[in-house]
Amino acid sequence: MRLPLFPLGTVLLPGAALPLHVFEPRYRQLTVDLLSGEVPDRTFGVVAIRQGWEVGADGAESLHEVGCSAVLDDARRLPDGRFDLDTTGGRRFRLLDVDDTAAPYRIGEIEWLPDTAEPPGMADVLPRLVDSARAAHGRYRAAAGDHPSRGGPDAAIPPHELAYALAADCVLTAEDRQLLLEETSASRRLRLVRTVLHREAGILTALNAIPAPLSELGHLPHHN
Repeated sequence: MRLPLFPLGTVLLPGAALPLHVFEPRYRQLTVDLLSGEVPDRTFGVVAIRQGWEVGADGAESLHEVGCSAVLDDARRLPDGRFDLDTTGGRRFRLLDVDDTAAPYRIGEIEWLPDTAEPPGMADVLPRLVDSARAAHGRYRAAAGDHPSRGGPDAAIPPHELAYALAADCVLTAEDRQLLLEETSASRRLRLVRTVLHREAGILTALNAIPAPLSELGHLPHHN
């Protein structure tokens, strides 16, 4: 199927919130098309930039092959025509081709990317992976200076979604998030997020540092 694309310098994970500040004319038009129903289901694709920049007609020279759909939850139009958007990550997709001529913004030809089936016997292992991933998340949050009462993602989150929720609650690199997005095995995804969170917790502890909240990182308020 075809999906409008919003290339960014960050990685959107399924279920994660992504605020966007839209100022470039082509993405203002995309917002209008989402709000008017010209683009169905208020859905577009977020794909991380492999090489290049977010801003400018030729800014994004190369894109990652796996992205995530985003659903527009709310849009606030500013007096000068810019928009502030609230969006939520939906489904993963593989980018097959890009059309730069059909609209002011890029249109991607995509296929949805479901999880692969787990091998026999993995159902007995998943609960232990869930517990160990949550423990790694707790260690990370403690190293980041969070109060123990804060807790973590809801206990009802199913195993195949948990790695995304844990990662979205932490400050991880775009490379780590892209690896999680591309992994199609729920069990391997839990192992991966466990490894990453243990690594990051160790770094924070060694440096006695506290990561800046995502809302304070420079790229978030300045998206196209």
